[in-house]
Amino acid sequence: MNRISFTPPMECLAVKSIPEGPGWVYELKLDGFRGQAVRDDLGVCLYSKRGKDYTRKFPLLARALLDALPPNTALDGELVAFDSSGQPSFRALQDADRETHVVFFVFDVLLSAGKDTKSLPLSERLALLRSAFTPSNLVQHSEHFLGPANRFVAGVRRIGGEGVVAKRLNSFYEPGRRSGTWTKMRFNRGQEFVIGGFTPGGNGLDSLVVGFYDKKQLVYAARVRAGLVPAMRRELRAKLTPLIISDCPFANLPEARSGRWGQGLTLEKMRTCVWVEPKLVANFEFLEWTDTNRVRHIAFVGIRTDKRPKDVTREDV
Repeated sequence: MNRISFTPPMECLAVKSIPEGPGWVYELKLDGFRGQAVRDDLGVCLYSKRGKDYTRKFPLLARALLDALPPNTALDGELVAFDSSGQPSFRALQDADRETHVVFFVFDVLLSAGKDTKSLPLSERLALLRSAFTPSNLVQHSEHFLGPANRFVAGVRRIGGEGVVAKRLNSFYEPGRRSGTWTKMRFNRGQEFVIGGFTPGGNGLDSLVVGFYDKKQLVYAARVRAGLVPAMRRELRAKLTPLIISDCPFANLPEARSGRWGQGLTLEKMRTCVWVEPKLVANFEFLEWTDTNRVRHIAFVGIRTDKRPKDVTREDV
């Protein structure tokens, strides 16, 4: 019996404005984890963005996928959980347990009835997707819209959506690539950052020191206190303690001045920091980028386990 191998997912390029025209199709940007669902001779396997096996982590969804997917099928999509008000919530997904109703929103097909579909244009893959699985409460289609783009963007803003994804209808599926034929535009300012240090305090820590990769160097972006409730402070301290190192991992520290907004880390302020190996990635929301690559009014949202630290770059363009 054969196991269908994991396919590194195709990535979206962050843009300031969504491309328009008849050659594009649009989707709602969902606030969840990227996922890949496979059914082969050995049953169903649910993968994370990095290829980690999530099948046992979300058993309700795994059972639903077994019913929804025909043999020799591989689907790309997003794992989404909902808060008490029925809104998609990254934090709800982060806190999900084995009984949480996590929904898999499917937006692409990689293998259909044993046929590799990645070399087909997206327009043909979307046509195949309509019959590639049987929808249910936990396995659903991620709807696609042909435009016009401005009306779709306005509608997503009205419902408080996170953003919009645009894809070229003639695009092929390019595993692991960010070619620009798929793009994304966020409405709220937010992205992932790598945790490279913290300052000790009540409940384990007072703030996080975070940054992003510029080429091969980790560069400092902000210190974060907002969004850290006591339980999360203790949890983060427990995760970070085994990663403590003696040297600062940020290539652009120390800084000469604190700067206008006080985010600069001078040598004096660095003496209060505890440095860690840059292995943890988390989601953050913020007001804006400064002209010195710093982030203002930033708040912690939740830890991400589906993204490699060195894949975290500045997304705001």
